[in-house]
Amino acid sequence: MALSEFAKSGFLRFLAPVIDLLVRRGVSPNAITTFGTVATIIGAGFYARGHIMLAGWIVGLSAICDLIDGSVARKSGQTSVFGAFYDSTLDRVADGAVLGGLAIFFARNGVHHKIPDYMSTPMVAVILLGILGSFLTSYTRARAEGLGIDAQVGMLPRPDRIVLLSAPQAFIGLALNGWVLIAICILLTVTAWITVVQRMVFVYRVTEASDHPSPAPGRIPILRPAPSGQSEAYDARAAVPDNLALAGDRLVRHEEVDARLADVAAPSDAAGRRTESGHPSSFDRAR
Repeated sequence: MALSEFAKSGFLRFLAPVIDLLVRRGVSPNAITTFGTVATIIGAGFYARGHIMLAGWIVGLSAICDLIDGSVARKSGQTSVFGAFYDSTLDRVADGAVLGGLAIFFARNGVHHKIPDYMSTPMVAVILLGILGSFLTSYTRARAEGLGIDAQVGMLPRPDRIVLLSAPQAFIGLALNGWVLIAICILLTVTAWITVVQRMVFVYRVTEASDHPSPAPGRIPILRPAPSGQSEAYDARAAVPDNLALAGDRLVRHEEVDARLADVAAPSDAAGRRTESGHPSSFDRAR
C-alpha cells in the first residue's frame, strides 16, 4: 500500500466518529463536497492576497471534506453515478482555484515583494503550466477510462498534491524568502506533465496491438480505395474471382474498341462483318 493510501486509511479511522455523526444527521455527501469546494476557493483567495499561512490552513482543512464525502456516501447508501461525477468536477474547480490564487500571488509580487522580484514572471508561467498539466492528468485518465483502459499511472496523486499545497504553507508560510513555496510549485508542475506523458505512453502501448493487428498466416493484406476515399484491407485470395471477372470485362471492352477502330479504318468491310455476325447491313434494313 502506498504511503498516501496508508495515511488516508489512518486518517479516516481517526475521523470515523465525525463520519458517523454526519450519517446520523442525514447530511448529503454532495453538500459536503460543495462545502469543501467553497472553502478551498476562499483559501485560494487568501493565497492571492498573500496570506500564505492562513490560506494553507483553510485549504488543508477543506481537504477533509474531500476525504470524507465518499465514506459518508457509502455508509449512508447514497452513492450514485452523479455523485461521483459531481465530486470529480468540483475537484477540478478546487485545483484550478488554488493554482489560480497562487498565480495571482506571484503576479502581484511587485506590490507585496514577498519573493525575489526576478522570480515573479517565471513563476506565473510555471503556475499556468501547472494548471494545464493538472487538468490534463485528469482528462487523460478519464478519456482512457472511456476507452475501457484503467490509466491510473503517474506521479503524485491528488491527495499528495493537496498536502503539498497546504501543509508546508500552513506551518512555515514563506520560509526561506518564499523558495520553499517556489520549489513546491515547480515540483507540482513537473510531476503533472510527467504524469501526462506516462499516461499517454501507457494508453499507446495498450492500444498498439489492437490498432495494428498482424495479418493471418497465408493472407496478403492489400489496400484498395473504399467508396469513402479511405483504404480498406481485404483478402487477396478471396478477391481472385473478382479480378478474373474484371480482367475478362476489360478484354471484351478492348475487342469492342478494336472493332470500332477497324470499322473506321475500312468502312467497306464493316457491312460484311455485321452480316457475318448475324446483323443485317444498313442497306438491307427497311427504310
